[in-house]
Amino acid sequence: MRVNAVLASALCSAAIFFAPAIADPIDDLDVEPSSSVAEESSTSTAVERPTFTPTDLKAPFFEQFTEGWESRWKPSHAKKDSKGDEEWAYVGEWSVEEPTVYPGIIGDKGLVVKNPAAHHAISAKFPKKIDNKGKTLVVQYEVKLQKGLECGGAYLKLLKDNKALHAEEFSNASPYVIMFGPDKCGATNKIHFIFKHKNPKTGEYEEKHMTAAPAARIEKTTHLYTLIVKPDQTFQILVDGDVVKNGTFHDDFSPSVNPPEKIDDPKDKKPEDWIDEARIPDPEATKPEDWDEDAPFEIPDLDEVKPADWLDDEPLVVPDPEAEKPEDWDDEEDGDWIPPTVPNPKCDEVSGCGEWKRPSIRNPAYKGKWTAPYIDNPAYKGVWEPRKINNPEYFNDKTPANLEPMGAIGFEIWTMQSDILFDNIYVGHSIEDAKKLQTETFDVKSPVEKADEELSAPKIEPETPKSPMDIKFLDDPYKYVTERVTLFIMIAQKNPIEAIKFIPEVPATIGAILVVVIATVVGAFTMGGSAPTAEDIKKVSKKAQDKALDAKDAAADAATSGADTVKSEATRRSTRRTDAAE
Repeated sequence: MRVNAVLASALCSAAIFFAPAIADPIDDLDVEPSSSVAEESSTSTAVERPTFTPTDLKAPFFEQFTEGWESRWKPSHAKKDSKGDEEWAYVGEWSVEEPTVYPGIIGDKGLVVKNPAAHHAISAKFPKKIDNKGKTLVVQYEVKLQKGLECGGAYLKLLKDNKALHAEEFSNASPYVIMFGPDKCGATNKIHFIFKHKNPKTGEYEEKHMTAAPAARIEKTTHLYTLIVKPDQTFQILVDGDVVKNGTFHDDFSPSVNPPEKIDDPKDKKPEDWIDEARIPDPEATKPEDWDEDAPFEIPDLDEVKPADWLDDEPLVVPDPEAEKPEDWDDEEDGDWIPPTVPNPKCDEVSGCGEWKRPSIRNPAYKGKWTAPYIDNPAYKGVWEPRKINNPEYFNDKTPANLEPMGAIGFEIWTMQSDILFDNIYVGHSIEDAKKLQTETFDVKSPVEKADEELSAPKIEPETPKSPMDIKFLDDPYKYVTERVTLFIMIAQKNPIEAIKFIPEVPATIGAILVVVIATVVGAFTMGGSAPTAEDIKKVSKKAQDKALDAKDAAADAATSGADTVKSEATRRSTRRTDAAE
């Protein structure tokens, strides 16, 4: 029982001692990690991918780029319509292939932009024209930016139904009804929704751009873009199935669909006698007699006096006494040689040199130029505005969401990044079918791609302690103690004093244990040979703890002076461990 009490008290003191050491790491020891720290190797497990199965979904237009896609899609060979002198041709190539970055579904192919910094154009005709009058229109497709997107577009166009529409002539000048999708370059990063609106009075078409466009997604995983145009003149934009924009055709486009009903009369002119100055200088105000407009802003400070040691006759700079005329100096060609100047050394020893002038202070009598105060203008008539007249170009299109019939779909883009992939294009009238398509395709591949992306991300390894002294007690108590004891013994073999200075925790703890053992044994005998009670052990342990902490503080005071000496010893120890490991 007595032996158990002794051990219990000793362990209690040791644990109490090491706990404060957690907050006292020694930061100036540069030691390589010990050989006991094993290097962790990271291995990634391949993500299991499902196999592509074509959907049985039917729609006015639907494309998964399955066999025979070349018969449906035709690249353009037109020249790009340019306002300048330069002519641009659509030389960018297209391919249908599986993604090479984070592939989601085995065998799932898409339409891929193959050339960076090139103009691309390709289109496909609808089996029959799509007319959304009185119907919901749903446009949905996937975009996968396999190399990101720094500058370029990834939007599609729904082209106006036109008998003269030829795929090989598709260009930026081809009439379109809707332009929808992501676009990014520099600070611009948004999802376009533009539609062509026909003016019912003139028959001309004007682009209407959605305002407050949401940001595009530029990750390398697949994203799903959905546009829903409803017969109630509202629209929604979804990304990955989540709504990112709600709006109306009458309120969320610029220029607005309908022009203003009233406009300013261009013939109305402001009358010459119209007074539109709300306030004027008070005509009855006069300048006060004591107002001095000529008083200076600053005046010399008369309270300042010249210091007694001021040297009026000493210049601020003098010729450099150490400068010598160059040997190759020719007075006839180079002129008289003048030595460079240096600050006058005499001025450094006094308050100053040269002419003394009083410093300036702000003039309390300064008022500046007098101006009359302003008062309300009694003749003020208000801000003039021209009268309003009926807008001769006004119309009220109540159903702008009834778009022009559409006959084809096309991608006409320029991009600095290649390998943009498009897939699972849906153009139809069913929100439910579009959602079903999302469930069968995007919802299957997206988690696979994200898991693959996560596995491919660089592993952030936990920081390995650079030195035994970097280990925290709570992280690994056993290693914390063994590393310090081992280092203490190694240093003590060379220089015991430096070992005590550098790692005072070890001798202090040993001393604490000895004190506890002695105190406990003595206490056991003084108590008549009977086993000590728990209260006795607690009191003795407290005394031993106090003595141990005093010993630790005394040793810590001397630790700093010995740190530099011990660094070389610690380095040699680390080197020996490394050599042994090799």
